[in-house]
Amino acid sequence: MSEEVAVSNKIKRVITGWIVGVISFACLCFGGVPLLLFLLVIMFFGAKEYVKILEPKGFYPSFTVIFAACIAFSLIIFFHRFDLLPSLVTIATIASFLGILFRGRQPYIANVATTTLGLMYAGWLATHVLLLRQIGSDGGNIFGINLNTGLFLLIFSFFIVLATDIGAYYFGRKLGKTPLAPVISPKKTVEGAIAGGLLAVLVASLGAIPFLNQYLHLSLAECLIAGILITLAAQLGDLSESLLKRDAGVKDSSDILPGHGGFLDRADSYIFSIPIAYYYFQNFTLGNNVLLDFIKYAKGLLHAYF
Repeated sequence: MSEEVAVSNKIKRVITGWIVGVISFACLCFGGVPLLLFLLVIMFFGAKEYVKILEPKGFYPSFTVIFAACIAFSLIIFFHRFDLLPSLVTIATIASFLGILFRGRQPYIANVATTTLGLMYAGWLATHVLLLRQIGSDGGNIFGINLNTGLFLLIFSFFIVLATDIGAYYFGRKLGKTPLAPVISPKKTVEGAIAGGLLAVLVASLGAIPFLNQYLHLSLAECLIAGILITLAAQLGDLSESLLKRDAGVKDSSDILPGHGGFLDRADSYIFSIPIAYYYFQNFTLGNNVLLDFIKYAKGLLHAYF
């Protein structure tokens, strides 16, 4: 690659990154309908790319079933109808079979399996953005933005993932020597992964600063744990998408985002990290602690029977 082409690609990458970043940040802040529509757009292109990635392998999952499930998952979360989730998972699983059954294209088992995987990967996991944004009661309103706890936790999580990506990319290019997963992603290095993780934890620790903590409601220990969990999930999410592409023999999920590839390439770090962040904050901070509740329950059983 010539120097001119490399510089041009770098400029495209920066410009695209800023445009996507500004739009994403605005939708995260406003939440509600803007965030729902933004998420559905991401899901649409993500599901398209997922289906396209698998074609070289001879697998043809149903895009219609996957995206329909994406819409249904999103609407259920948006309208807080969590009681419908078991029904939707059941219907979506059956639909994965029916979507392939009458199509007459082999291999049937692989197509059903990849359809089910697709609706969970591109649909259910992605809807955790909505779940995390909804945490906490109304915290006031500025310019139409609901300043609830979920907003700040979501932004906090996104900055941790961003720090992971930036640290791994730049330090990996400068210092990387040891391959992290040479078969799956030859360019990723152990040094880059460590640097990305350290930068992410450093950014997470800033959440304990009094000014920020009044919005996040996290102790320093909780911030550090969040940083570790989210950066690990982000890097595993990145490797998992690389696994799909490597197995299918493709470099990028698409070329729709200049300098970045496709929507899955841009969102892969968030697909795992945001669900992990949501369950950590929901179940282990903010006055909730599943582990302590389990210990209390276990103590109660021991006291009752012994």
